[in-house]
Amino acid sequence: MDQELDDLAADLGEQTDADDDVALGATEVIAAEDLLVEEAAAEEQSPFDRPGKWYVVHSQSGYENKVKQNLEARVVSMNMEERIHEVAIPTEDVVEFKGGRKVVVQRKVFPGYLLVRCTLDEPAWYVIRNTPGVTGFVGAGNKPSPLRRHEVEQFLHTKPAGEAPTKKGKPRLEYELGDTVRVKEGPFSDFSGEIVEINEDQLKVKVLVNIFGRETPVELEFGQIARL
Repeated sequence: MDQELDDLAADLGEQTDADDDVALGATEVIAAEDLLVEEAAAEEQSPFDRPGKWYVVHSQSGYENKVKQNLEARVVSMNMEERIHEVAIPTEDVVEFKGGRKVVVQRKVFPGYLLVRCTLDEPAWYVIRNTPGVTGFVGAGNKPSPLRRHEVEQFLHTKPAGEAPTKKGKPRLEYELGDTVRVKEGPFSDFSGEIVEINEDQLKVKVLVNIFGRETPVELEFGQIARL
């Protein structure tokens, strides 16, 4: 009899351990799912909804990355993390023609400008304005205007609140219809004209060139032209 009771207790103990393992596994699964949901929510959050407001800062053209580094270093050294939160340089993917090949490169959307997310009080204004390479805020005097929601989401390539996220679009071509370009080489060298047709697959364009007083469409390769 005692042996039977001992066997029953052992069986119950093993069952309890198994139940605990199942419960633990379920907890881990739920926690992982919650984590995925939280990560997805974080990815979909608009940069406009982060603390502070976004302002446009003018810098020396060609030195945007250096100015960004300077400002981020000053924020840390002057303990301004609670006022100046983020510095961004808006970029976009652009298709360019290099060495006879089509390549995708990143290009600054607004050369000479940076976006700064901050709580713009007098100390923050002083730190940003006196950063080497910064030439000023975009706005009136000492009271620059913050960007609006649609501007922030457009410049930083995010979807407006409530819209489903979409896959990243195709890179923008280096040239667009209506651009005025100069011919760099070939029989029409130094002529200029307007792009009226773009062949993305062959990396060619048709440009309306004024030849003897008449607008004539000329087919050229991307490498033969330059934007004016």
